[in-house]
Amino acid sequence: MTRVLILCTHNSARSQMGEGLLRRLAREHDLTLEVHSAGTEATRVKPQAVEVMAELGVDLSAHTSKKVLDVPDPWAFDYVITVCDSAAENCPSYPARTTRLHYPFTDPSGGSHDRWREVRDQMKRQLEAFVLALRNGQDAPESYEQTPIVAAS
Repeated sequence: MTRVLILCTHNSARSQMGEGLLRRLAREHDLTLEVHSAGTEATRVKPQAVEVMAELGVDLSAHTSKKVLDVPDPWAFDYVITVCDSAAENCPSYPARTTRLHYPFTDPSGGSHDRWREVRDQMKRQLEAFVLALRNGQDAPESYEQTPIVAAS
């Protein structure tokens, strides 16, 4: 099974949304992934993240903010995806077999619900490209700027 960690600074918004999105997208595309999220620090899950994800039918209400060492087997991930620049700079070292990807998304904190939705939708597009690449045996997109991969016919 492929293990994926989504990492940001506080594990309160983007990484939480990414965890929920990635689990759902993997199910929708028949890909078996074990997905976790964490932060370089732990705080609390922001209610706006829970609200905008609920609009897509993704339930984050039971999620809690955690640090890397709080996730099961924290050094045994196939992919570590950082979703903010601070997490990318402060990401712990992983074994050579771990692929690190950086998909930076704007912090929606303090923004309107429309801003939260915009970030959520950007994350959904990027994480779907990631899932489709894995499902199709392709390399994962290296950065957010890359054109999303189209599903094979």
